[in-house]
Amino acid sequence: MAETDWTFLLNSASAASVDRGVTTGTGKPNGGGNFAFGFNSLVNDQSVVGLYVNGANFTPMASGGSVRGAIKRAPSGGPISFSPFFFIGAQGNDVNDNAYLFGLEDDDPHQIVIRKGSISGGIADDSVGTGGILAKSSASYDNDTWLHLRIDMIVNGNGDVILQTFENDLSVNPVTAPIWTPIAGMEEFIDDSLAINSKSAPYTSGRAGFGFVSSDVSRRAFFDHIQVLRQT
Repeated sequence: MAETDWTFLLNSASAASVDRGVTTGTGKPNGGGNFAFGFNSLVNDQSVVGLYVNGANFTPMASGGSVRGAIKRAPSGGPISFSPFFFIGAQGNDVNDNAYLFGLEDDDPHQIVIRKGSISGGIADDSVGTGGILAKSSASYDNDTWLHLRIDMIVNGNGDVILQTFENDLSVNPVTAPIWTPIAGMEEFIDDSLAINSKSAPYTSGRAGFGFVSSDVSRRAFFDHIQVLRQT
């Protein structure tokens, strides 16, 4: 997707707090292009930056969709105090709006996590059922590891939302030709219309994109080959 396909969420931190943009200065995932999109925190304050797809029928999507892309927690000034993620079902265009967050928790090593809640909250190192955490991967990963991930948000006719997650093994398949397999430990999560499983009503529409939360200086993350699709 091109740079013009993205718009910053309202109340995103300024570039004076979190630098951001494309760079050739980092290793790319298998099959990646010349550039990756990166974040680098410049202050030790709580800061969040998010971008969403701004195309027709995506602002917001009328139903569910899918986000997939390569993501990594990069070598930083410290091993914790930051989390990069994708989001889908965002209920507005502000970092304080709620969404389904899907990405890498604030820990080292880290697990892949789905969290339901404010974008500005990022993904803390919490257990399932705490702080909006809906599911966590069985495997853990070291920082500076590219992961190629996908989340599908499927809205059923009765109002249930089905969250399905997948990964592509980048040691075998490039980002341009993924073979998607379910993420171990992250069984299909049903965010039911009765608000039982997540303790709140599901998000049945919304915006999609990616973001970064940090609370210390020199925290870094990178993204590549991000794709967003609508449920039809």
